[in-house]
Amino acid sequence: MAPEWVFNLPITSKVDVFSYGVVVLEMITGLSPLSKNQANGEVELIEWVRSRVREFDQNRSECWVEKIVDPSIIGNYDRTAIENLVRIALQCVEEDREARPSMTQVVGMLLHV
Repeated sequence: MAPEWVFNLPITSKVDVFSYGVVVLEMITGLSPLSKNQANGEVELIEWVRSRVREFDQNRSECWVEKIVDPSIIGNYDRTAIENLVRIALQCVEEDREARPSMTQVVGMLLHV
């Protein structure tokens, strides 16, 4: 849920951008926005993806894409395209609505994937 709803802030089109980002992350990972994790209890999808990307970006020894993609589509996707989609989705789910792109900007980014 977009922070604007939680904190009773003015609702703008950036709420829809946030929702779009969540849906993209759900489709790529196969996970719900809040998933049960046996080891840790509840896991928030956005933070889970961010932490995987951050961890492997710093490490650079492995590709994080394989670590987050839904196992049912492993091997049936373009790794670079998925990486770009995840990075776009993470921009869409920024907590600060001013940091989120507009949907016009999202479309422009998607056309270059």
